[in-house]
Amino acid sequence: MQGVLTPKGQATRARIVEGAAEVIRELGVGIATLDDVRARTGTSKSQLFHYFPGGKDALLLAVAQYEADRVLEDQQPHLGCLDSWDAWYRWRDSVVERYEAQGDFCPLAALYQHVGRSTPGARAIVTELMREWQESLAAGIRAMQRNGHLSLSLPADQTAAALLAGIQGGVSIMLSTGQSVHLRAALDWGIDRLRAAG
Repeated sequence: MQGVLTPKGQATRARIVEGAAEVIRELGVGIATLDDVRARTGTSKSQLFHYFPGGKDALLLAVAQYEADRVLEDQQPHLGCLDSWDAWYRWRDSVVERYEAQGDFCPLAALYQHVGRSTPGARAIVTELMREWQESLAAGIRAMQRNGHLSLSLPADQTAAALLAGIQGGVSIMLSTGQSVHLRAALDWGIDRLRAAG
């Protein structure tokens, strides 16, 4: 959409995106229609296309960004203050809790798969999510190094990347099996390796 939205316009757009996210979580991205979104959010067709002139694909991209933001928000405040071992375990519990509550349906993965990697912006959303997540983990590792809990020789960025890869692998298996045992194992193993590097 062209131009800058007024505060009222921003609130309306946010309400549409949030309502669309709820509909997609309930019905699935392949089943949810714009009419479902309109009914949930109380918006007209012209209003919907005013905020999302690209139609459903534009709305799905906005919902994908919303879901990506939620991934990191759901880990706060723990992800932002990984400066003690207790903090790392609280963060670990928040990750497990989030994905167990989500179950075997990941709205972000479903949206990404439906919109497609070639859609402008789709890959960027996921790439930015992973970048921010990895940077937060690396910041936590550096905080532990400053506090004397971890060796300064530990490569923070590489370690954070490995930990994130383990989480994503655990989540992928959970989406296939409905069980969080691999996600739990990846987190526990990752934190154990951190502690061993102290």
